[in-house]
Amino acid sequence: MDGWYVDERCVNCDAARQLAPGLIGEADGRSRILRPPDDEAETRRLHAAAFACPTRSIRPVSGRPDPALDPFPMALDDRVLLCGHNSRHTAGANSYLLLRPAGTAMMIDTPRWSQALAERYAASGAVTDVLLTHRDHAAHGRRYADFFGARLWIHEGDLDAAPDADRVIRGLDPVEIGEGVTVHPLPGHTRGSVLYLADDRYCFSGDSFYWSRATGDLEVVDSVTWYSIQELAASLARTAGRLRFEWVLPGHGDRRRLAADEMSRRLRALAERSRALRPRPIDFAAVRW
Repeated sequence: MDGWYVDERCVNCDAARQLAPGLIGEADGRSRILRPPDDEAETRRLHAAAFACPTRSIRPVSGRPDPALDPFPMALDDRVLLCGHNSRHTAGANSYLLLRPAGTAMMIDTPRWSQALAERYAASGAVTDVLLTHRDHAAHGRRYADFFGARLWIHEGDLDAAPDADRVIRGLDPVEIGEGVTVHPLPGHTRGSVLYLADDRYCFSGDSFYWSRATGDLEVVDSVTWYSIQELAASLARTAGRLRFEWVLPGHGDRRRLAADEMSRRLRALAERSRALRPRPIDFAAVRW
């Protein structure tokens, strides 16, 4: 098997480690290869990591990853696909396709832009809406929306990041934006952060909270909060009891599926823990991936 390496462009976004745990780890603020793949399944996992990496830092020593092993968009279950091809312009955030019963789809946040990728995502279903969770993930939103003929959504608190949005979410109340899909404003990480809840099953949480492999629980990124950690705590306190879902699907941080009752319990506990948090300097190295 070919050896693999991580080059110096790595920005420690964690996207690759989510896709190849046990093969890629973290050391000194960047990813590193722990060992070469042992079989075809592990080779495919490393290729998924390579094609998700926003800086294309993960490579086999023999050359570029095999395009035939690009798995994206990659099914997480029967209704959600991981877009992969994370963008440097969204700090390497994950993005998703939510498949709807009518054969259409919604894109949540945006991967790297290219027309070839857009055509690939459109093959999963006619994309009707591009849903932005907050300003940090707004890059490429207009280009994808225009390509799909879709509506671009953002909250008014982050409207300057997408001033040409077609739909503007206002205020703090949850709003149904499509059959089975509700947006919940969650100011904190940014002034205009929101999450999207679908079918009482999927929670696209943006950068408001995520699953941490380090703690084995839901967490907030209190060390990278651009607006107000105390506002985020208030948002969670207001919203946690309204949400019921099985999947947490964040922009940054890992994904996780649990029974809805267990996820609800953990979210309420996170809301309670967050009340004690106070502002701190921005520190990307302190994130508990």
